[in-house]
Amino acid sequence: MKYIELGLGNHWLIRTEYENEDGTEHEKKGIDFPIYFYSLYLRIWINRSVFILDTKDGWKKQKKTRKSFKFIIGIVSK
Repeated sequence: MKYIELGLGNHWLIRTEYENEDGTEHEKKGIDFPIYFYSLYLRIWINRSVFILDTKDGWKKQKKTRKSFKFIIGIVSK
């Protein structure tokens, strides 16, 4: 999957993140085309709690091991 993100808390204001089948990830500055729209999401990460509102999966809450603050709007692309 490919995630195009715009927001605060990442290395870059706009980035593309790739998630591989084996669970590894890598990122690239800017938007990497083409985009095959799958869903749209809003992610708010406050301390160890992550709140996600996704057009496909609905509302989710996750716990992380590290503390951070992020406010991100993103597109999931196949």
